[in-house]
Amino acid sequence: MKSDFKENLKEVVLAVLPISVVVILLQVFLVHLPWEVFARFLIGAAMVLAGLLLFLQGVKVGLLPMGEAVGSELPKHGSMIFMLFFAFILGFVVTVAEPDVRVLAHQVDIVSDGMITSNLLIITVAIGVAFFVALAMLRIVLRVPIAWLYGVSYLLIIVLSFIAPASFVPIAFDAGGVTTGPVTVPFILALGLGAVAVMGGRSSFSDGFGLVGLASIGPVIGVMILGMIYG
Repeated sequence: MKSDFKENLKEVVLAVLPISVVVILLQVFLVHLPWEVFARFLIGAAMVLAGLLLFLQGVKVGLLPMGEAVGSELPKHGSMIFMLFFAFILGFVVTVAEPDVRVLAHQVDIVSDGMITSNLLIITVAIGVAFFVALAMLRIVLRVPIAWLYGVSYLLIIVLSFIAPASFVPIAFDAGGVTTGPVTVPFILALGLGAVAVMGGRSSFSDGFGLVGLASIGPVIGVMILGMIYG
């Protein structure tokens, strides 16, 4: 545990220190923002460092082991519907808990003057992720080549991008990006690897990965469909 903490601290410092140094150099030699603003940045950077450290520790101690445990238990019940249902539910709830999704939803709510509320966008993104997490688990069971799913899904995205309102297309792609956040990614990865571990004849490399890429497709399609409804 102590060695893990030191390793996490090293990772966080290496992540936060470069941007902090750049901002400090800009402040000293170029920008010269009010010192009150600069002080808030330093306090914020310290908070980010502490928060990331606690988050990484929590992911390695609890989130990853739990995701793998859940993923390994779902196939043991022998019911495809059971496994897909709970894969959908888990994909939904981890997306609702994703901070990046909430930030995007808040910004869209402000820019759209409440036309697209935060809750509506969060639910749309969460449903999109949940659907494709369940689809990814189905792919693992049926051993469908992941390239086929990517090809069909992105072809659908290309078609929808010409049909959906232009204002929703960039939001849709941003929605796909924010789902690759610090809560969703570890859990979905662990879920897939846990499921593959108990299924015979599966490879952790070829079958256990790819869930995050598939999950990020769901929000893109979901938000474009939402735009077509609102448009």
